Amino acid sequence: MCTKHKACRSEKVALNPSQVGSCSSPKISNIQMADVSSKDAGCCSSSTCSSGSDPSDEESDASPSSDARFTHSWKVLGMDCPACAKKIETAVSKVSGVIDAKVLFATEKLVVNTNHADVAISIEQAIIETGFRFTSPNDRTPPSPQESGWLAIIRQNSQIIAIASAMLLAMMIKPSFPQVSEWLFVLTCLAGLYPIGRKAISLAKSGTPFAIETLMSVAALGALYLGETVEAAMVLLLFLIGERLEAFAASRARSGVQSLMELVPENAVQIIDGQRVEVSVSELTPGDVIEVSPGSRLPADGRLLDGLASFDESALTGESIPVERFEGESVMAGAVVVDRVVRFTITSKQGENAIDRILHLIEEAESRKAPLERFLDKFSRWYTPLMMVVALLVIVTPPLLFAQPWETWVYRGLALLLIACPCALVISTPAAITSGLAAAARRGALIKGGAALEQLGRVETIAFDKTGTLTKGKPEVTDIVAFDNISQEQLLAKVAAIEVGSSHPLAVSVVKKAQSLNLEIAEATDKQALVGSGVQGIVGGTLYQVMSPSKLTIELASPLVEQIEGLEQQGKTVVVAVADGSKVIGLIAWQDTLRADAADAVQALKDLGINALMLTGDNPRSAQAISNKIGIDFKASLLPKDKVTYVEQLSANGHVAMVGDGINDAPAMKASSIGIAMGGGTDVALETADAAITHNRLIELAGMIELSRATLNNIRQNVALALGLKAVFLVTSLLGITGLWVAVLADSGATAIVTLNALRLLKFKSNHD
Repeated sequence: MCTKHKACRSEKVALNPSQVGSCSSPKISNIQMADVSSKDAGCCSSSTCSSGSDPSDEESDASPSSDARFTHSWKVLGMDCPACAKKIETAVSKVSGVIDAKVLFATEKLVVNTNHADVAISIEQAIIETGFRFTSPNDRTPPSPQESGWLAIIRQNSQIIAIASAMLLAMMIKPSFPQVSEWLFVLTCLAGLYPIGRKAISLAKSGTPFAIETLMSVAALGALYLGETVEAAMVLLLFLIGERLEAFAASRARSGVQSLMELVPENAVQIIDGQRVEVSVSELTPGDVIEVSPGSRLPADGRLLDGLASFDESALTGESIPVERFEGESVMAGAVVVDRVVRFTITSKQGENAIDRILHLIEEAESRKAPLERFLDKFSRWYTPLMMVVALLVIVTPPLLFAQPWETWVYRGLALLLIACPCALVISTPAAITSGLAAAARRGALIKGGAALEQLGRVETIAFDKTGTLTKGKPEVTDIVAFDNISQEQLLAKVAAIEVGSSHPLAVSVVKKAQSLNLEIAEATDKQALVGSGVQGIVGGTLYQVMSPSKLTIELASPLVEQIEGLEQQGKTVVVAVADGSKVIGLIAWQDTLRADAADAVQALKDLGINALMLTGDNPRSAQAISNKIGIDFKASLLPKDKVTYVEQLSANGHVAMVGDGINDAPAMKASSIGIAMGGGTDVALETADAAITHNRLIELAGMIELSRATLNNIRQNVALALGLKAVFLVTSLLGITGLWVAVLADSGATAIVTLNALRLLKFKSNHD
């Protein structure tokens, strides 16, 4: 039935639990009223709320209609390919009161925006009439046990087995009872064609007159009319086998998403008044304390209450080695506790944990189609009607103009009709894109849609932010140089006072350093960030400023300049502390640690023919020190707006990717061809990015690009196979060399081949693994 669906409105989906779902809106029964007023930039995007806008507009696919007041959602069962999803969308869109409908094939979810609350029954009826079943998308009721073995196979394929058995019997008795055999073929064909014909009629009424069911019904009835009963039955049998193959391929393609959905357990052990109580995961709220045993998965995002524990996060990040988490650190839902019983404080709301955010991302990704995929969608809209007209001309032209026999050309026209079925062509791109996105997710790379996946393969230059991207983003204070009568402790305490509350890595490091020395940190007033320059605040009635040396408005003495340059040449970041706007009271220097794989990642990109460039607000000498260690070009002393300008200049001459993790990187990421965020980055960076690396391994960038190129090659192969097979059998059918059953075999075979070819991407291995 209809259930709540998060319908927040912004361009990107956040990976941070504090952001996802922040646009909550009042519920009416089990239908959500959509809050159409825009909130902050941290709100999640409902990729499912697509309107009927131009499909060439990528963003319109992911934007809800401004007229929508209610959002309904269902889980639709039985979809074999994206064409099925399109049939459902078309049927539901014709229901009165529906503004737009979107089917997310990967997660089997139908999301409908309406301006009436009472259209759910009509929508459900439209789903049923289209030939599909539905349930609640959040229904966690355990499925009934399914049979396995030969009995299950027989039950699942009973229609195919019955038709094949009847055909075999008819062939066996044909020498002795030819008339009975003929009627047995006819009855077999009609019995098997009945449900297909009914579905064809329903689809035609709901707005899909040129479905494969329609083509099959016309071809089978035409074959019966011509007396080709054996071929009519064979056409039907091969069609059903092809559908079964498509269903198998679809289930394989969805397996990654389904396994992700199963990572969250149904029950959890909550600590209530010191007692362990087993509760449903749906009952957990932020602030609850739970206990998780070794080998069990976390049911929600949480903050560790114990001192130290190890967790297996491979299902979420692709990192095979367990990671250690300390007290107070966050751990994602779905992570497995490795070594000890641990307790957590829940931090995520229901439906907003790490798994849910990844699923939201997958749903959003499906709405962001690759340009080639959007082209094929447009192409298929006029291709099938055009081919039906061509088939009709093949049937009527030779008999009317050249006195050819009607039977021959009706037969060839029907064969052409079956060959013209666009199934293989339509599925060629989405099958490869879905497999590529799933393969990336398994590697710990989240890519927001086919457009982003396609852009990755065309990247010529990758620009990196330094702090938190090429480095670990956890700099440590290495030097404290105090002048005049101020001690190092006093200098550190003053600087820490105006840095308290800042999330900047340098500020956090200063505060931690002061706390570790047990220094008293005074309360600062009038604290203000000086964008791209530093920070200032008043402590004890005195104005203190912490500034980058290059941004100071006062002149520094030569010995001080030499001291600063000496620290910077060691790869350190230096700031100058100034009192009352003119008196230099000291220097503080930090040094960040390069990521272990930074040099390997840069080299791997060079091996792929991609230029690597570091953009940093740090000083040139510190940037040069980093550059020498990893072999990367750089631009230093850049303000956020300078990064944007430089990225725009690069983008004007080619495809550029921007990799970053901070708020100051978000504008540059937006200006690039494709933005890539580090998984540990800020919310804004994650929302702005088109892709994210959840495990923070830079070497994965090369893997993502290789996967993108492999996906694009796979799409080209699929399109060539689909069109090539059609071209060959089109000619042979017109020449009378091949018949109806070969035409069906060619269509079903091509669909199966391109789908299985796309599934090869699920086993993708990078050259740098």
